[in-house]
Amino acid sequence: MHLDYRDGRPIYVQIMDDLRQQIALGVLPPGEKLPSVRELAAQLSINPNTIQRAYRQLEMEGWICTVAGKGCFACEKPGQAREEEEQLMEQFTQAARQLLALGHTRQELAERLE
Repeated sequence: MHLDYRDGRPIYVQIMDDLRQQIALGVLPPGEKLPSVRELAAQLSINPNTIQRAYRQLEMEGWICTVAGKGCFACEKPGQAREEEEQLMEQFTQAARQLLALGHTRQELAERLE
C-alpha cells in the first residue's frame, strides 16, 4: 500500500480505494485476513484511528467483514460493485463496436488496451 501525501484525497480514502482495488482484482481474495489496525498503522506510520475509520467505512460498504476476536477479512465484491462492473463492461462493448464501425481494427483496439 502506498500513500501519497500530495494527493488531495484524505489518507483514509486512499486506504479505502487501495483495499477496494485489491479485493476487486482478487489480490485480497474473500476470506483473506487484513492486517490489524495497529499493524497497518505502524507499517504506514499513521494514526490507528485513520485505519479504523477506513476499515469501518469499508465494512459498511460490504467490502470487508469483522469477526470479533479474529480481525477483519476481505469479503466477496459487494453487489453494487458487481453491477458497476457489468455496466462498465457493457459500455466497453458498445464503445468497441462503435470504434469498429468507424473503421478502427481489432488490432488497434487491442494495442490501445495494452
